[in-house]
Amino acid sequence: MSLTDLPSDVLILALQDLSASGLAAVSLTCKSLHTLVEEFGWNGHLRSNPRPALSVAKAQEQWAPRRRARYNTLSDRAWSRADFTARPLSRPWTGKFQPAMAISLSRLVVAAGSTLYSYKFAATSPSELESPSVVFEGSVRLATVPSAVYDITCLTFIDDGGLDQTLCAGYHGGEAERVILIPPDEAKNMPLAVVRFPLFHQRQSDTEFLESLKYANNRLLSLSSTGVATLSTVPASPNDEVTSSSIDINQRSWISHLSLASSSPFAAFGASSTTPLTVYSIQPDRISPTPSVNLCMTRRHINGPTFSSAVYGISRAPPCSVWGASDNVIVSGWYDGQVRIYDLRADERPAVSESSTTTLAPVLSVLDPWSYEPIYDVACGGGSGTHIAAGSARHSVVSFWDVRSPQCGWSVYAPGNDSSPVYSVILEGSRLFGATQSRPFVYDFGPDVKNDTYPSLPDAPGTDGLKGKKGAGYQVVKYKHNRGLPNGY
Repeated sequence: MSLTDLPSDVLILALQDLSASGLAAVSLTCKSLHTLVEEFGWNGHLRSNPRPALSVAKAQEQWAPRRRARYNTLSDRAWSRADFTARPLSRPWTGKFQPAMAISLSRLVVAAGSTLYSYKFAATSPSELESPSVVFEGSVRLATVPSAVYDITCLTFIDDGGLDQTLCAGYHGGEAERVILIPPDEAKNMPLAVVRFPLFHQRQSDTEFLESLKYANNRLLSLSSTGVATLSTVPASPNDEVTSSSIDINQRSWISHLSLASSSPFAAFGASSTTPLTVYSIQPDRISPTPSVNLCMTRRHINGPTFSSAVYGISRAPPCSVWGASDNVIVSGWYDGQVRIYDLRADERPAVSESSTTTLAPVLSVLDPWSYEPIYDVACGGGSGTHIAAGSARHSVVSFWDVRSPQCGWSVYAPGNDSSPVYSVILEGSRLFGATQSRPFVYDFGPDVKNDTYPSLPDAPGTDGLKGKKGAGYQVVKYKHNRGLPNGY
């Protein structure tokens, strides 16, 4: 009895456990198995090995499943070698800013000061392996007069029926606006433009401003610097009224995280306090007024003494991590330079008080042993869907860890290597987008990156701190975390 004598459904089940190279080998054995792999094998492989990547998703929709699997496999191999193309997306801005980024299926938008910079993702790629390109659409200034009140402090895309042109922008003055991008029209010689509609105002004092915005399933979670968290329903029409409910965390707050896909919807908040990371349950129309879980630094802090710290970044876990693709696992970046991962499904939750609030210790903590700088942002994805990326508070350093081997992390300096924090990071299967106080940048782990894959830099005096070109990118300094350290450090 030969392999091809088995029923097709049995063979399809067997194909599900094969790697990309295994599927390629099977497809070369005979015509019938080649057909089976092309029709079922590659699609099954892609379902079992997700690589979320908004910037290449539209281009990949045009690709055959085999081509998508090949692109992902080559990207994974590049991740395993820490081999990537480093590119700045612009010359340095005039001035120093604390930028915010937002990404959709169609574009990346970077906010610096009161200016939006839009980068559009190509829906096609010219060759079998070439990475889809990113094109600079233009910039638009939202403030009519220079003032810190109009600086954009947070940014997120909101649903607009698939157009990917509508954002919510939060300002230092406490305003939140619906901002609709009008793409440039070269035929009519019209540059990038915007239409703006007020959403709400969240400022009770001169020192309060919007710090974080998160959006999911038509719900918008805003967090002010003083700890006022507001959950709003965003209407489809800009003319309809926004309905909302608020709670006051009463702490200097930095970051929020919204999870509505979880079996028990929740919001998480990062702040500066003795309980810097807290989780609040979300009811159908409001946020619970008291936290359901406090997430502590280590297990000894569950019932022991607590220390003041701060959490600046929160993300959901890598999609292919050992904890599964669950919204109940969150990753957080802390003031002490550590990244801590928490599984909210854990059974053991000793109470910290007689109230209903309980506490939970991390299931994993990682750090760069050569840096004690705070972590300003975290994101998950990357090669094999198992990586964590963290933006450091100094020297424009981004650190990476594979949760399958957390002691083998590595770090890299952003192009230009200035002393800035990396304020924002977005991690995809083949790309990391980041932003320092000076400009946005990208690390591309995909195959066949060309000079024109990303916007060319306009002529300017000097080198902006950029090191020599290396193929389509620029040279950057990177180092392994375990260099010079004994095993099991």
